[in-house]
Amino acid sequence: MKFTALEIAKIINGKIDGDSSIEVSSINKIEESTKNSISFLANKKYISWLDKTKASILIVGEEFSSTKNISSTLIRVKDPYMAFVRLLHKFDNSSIKKTGISDSSVISLSSKIGKDVSIGHFSCIGENVVIEENVIIHNNVNIDDNVTIGKNSIIYSGAAIYKDSIIGNNCVLHSNVVIGSDGFGYAPDSSGEFQKIPHLGNVIIKDNVEIGASTTIDRATLGSTIINSGVKLDNLIQIAHNVVIGENTVMAAQCGIAGSTKIGKNCQIGGHVGMVGHITIGDNVKINGKACVFKSVKDGSRIKGSPAFEEKAFNKSYVHFKNLDKYVKDIENLKKKR
Repeated sequence: MKFTALEIAKIINGKIDGDSSIEVSSINKIEESTKNSISFLANKKYISWLDKTKASILIVGEEFSSTKNISSTLIRVKDPYMAFVRLLHKFDNSSIKKTGISDSSVISLSSKIGKDVSIGHFSCIGENVVIEENVIIHNNVNIDDNVTIGKNSIIYSGAAIYKDSIIGNNCVLHSNVVIGSDGFGYAPDSSGEFQKIPHLGNVIIKDNVEIGASTTIDRATLGSTIINSGVKLDNLIQIAHNVVIGENTVMAAQCGIAGSTKIGKNCQIGGHVGMVGHITIGDNVKINGKACVFKSVKDGSRIKGSPAFEEKAFNKSYVHFKNLDKYVKDIENLKKKR
């Protein structure tokens, strides 16, 4: 696939500084670009590569200027990073091809399959399942009874969707995702043995949600575990029973969210964050990686640490922590002088 600088400028709404007819056939990082490739500059850390890159075209900011000798044709845009993301979609050759319904798939007669649905080899569709139009289900997917999957959603190989789950439109579930398994609920009886608590609820995943490989979302004890529209979950995340995640929240890998916690909308949660159950995280909250959250968090907060607290306060405290050994020695010296 080839694009000229002029064609690319139209795609990303940019202005050309250089040869508008030059062609590129690949897209790459600035430090690894070759002739006939395109890259971008959005981070000042990479300015040193301007006179070394072999990229034929570079996407830069509108106000970009440099004293370096740049041989690349420049395309100036308001936001180089987002322009580059838009261009990645154009270069993406991994669009999924529909293959129809495999003869080796098993589909209950009571299920309803919409128009232009693709179902791969050895996938199983249970009773009273509704799969709407343009859904793609890859090989070895198991979908239990009474599941609904909305339009244009994609379910990758090895995913398991338990009974009564509801998946919205335009969702992507990557390999080995598990939706609707029982929550981790046990109660000790008089003898000290743990008795399993039945989980009778379900999982509701709304529109435009993407869930990374091997992430698990437990069904509710009663009611629903809810993942709202626009949520993006990374790989290897555990969402417990009755959790609610607000619209357009993103969460990096290896997070664990305990039962009945409510997370607001537009939150950004770093990798390996843990949250106890029955707390509320406000809207627009940012949580640094490896934080352990033990109490509710107000709207707009930025927190880090274990236990997690406000980022500015944490940073001030950390200065003292790094000097703790010095403080101890100072105290010991003062004691000797008494």
